[in-house]
Amino acid sequence: MFTYSLATIIVLVVALIASMFKVLREYERAVVFLLGRFYEVKGPGLIIIVPVIQQIVRVDLRTIVLDVPTQDLITRDNVSVKVNAVVYYRVVDPKMAINNVENYQEATSQLSQTTLRSVLGQHELDELLSARDELNNDLQGILDQHTDNWGIKIANVEIKHVDLDDSMVRALARQAEAERSRRAKVIHATGELEASAKLSEAANVLNQSPNALQLRYMQTLTEIANDRTSTIIFPMPIDLVDKFSSKVDISAQLKGNQSAQPLDNTDSKGGKGI
Repeated sequence: MFTYSLATIIVLVVALIASMFKVLREYERAVVFLLGRFYEVKGPGLIIIVPVIQQIVRVDLRTIVLDVPTQDLITRDNVSVKVNAVVYYRVVDPKMAINNVENYQEATSQLSQTTLRSVLGQHELDELLSARDELNNDLQGILDQHTDNWGIKIANVEIKHVDLDDSMVRALARQAEAERSRRAKVIHATGELEASAKLSEAANVLNQSPNALQLRYMQTLTEIANDRTSTIIFPMPIDLVDKFSSKVDISAQLKGNQSAQPLDNTDSKGGKGI
């Protein structure tokens, strides 16, 4: 009986001594409590803990990836969307992370969900789709401000997906098509305006130099002669047409006057008139 009791005591002493030594990895810290009160933060490496009197809580200092579940929200322009995100955070103060909040991981998750709904609900749908960098920075700043008292540092926040209804997707497609059509019309109108300005400038230059206009006619004839066509159109200057038409009008007037003179002579000689 004595031998059995001695063996039991030896085993208990060995177990007690073994429980005094703890090995912490490089990314771990131990928050030590002495009789229920905070004592100190130890680690990494080999630490010694007094059994029964002291207790430890291990804290991981590595960056934790938190997947925020999909949240239903309504944007400022009354569009219902579903948004999910991912949050990267780490513990920078193990003492505050253990003493100031019951479960810092669950608290950070819940805070991320509520902040995601409240912040994104203040923006319009176009901003959710095009200004994600600004929204990510806003979310990170707000979360970091709230978790600062927990010893938590928000490293980054990224919006992953913005899911829309099929009707809203079709509406956005029509809007994008209308925007592309508008841009095409603006570009075409701008090109027409620039072309008309250049043509007006060219016309003024040719008007000041008649020889340049003749050279342009000759160049046009040369281009036509190089083509395999059976019909050749000779451009005629407008001033030549005007001169020809004026001469035709003058000759017509002269003929009219000559035809009217015999009638006048008959009236004068015979005393008869029509």
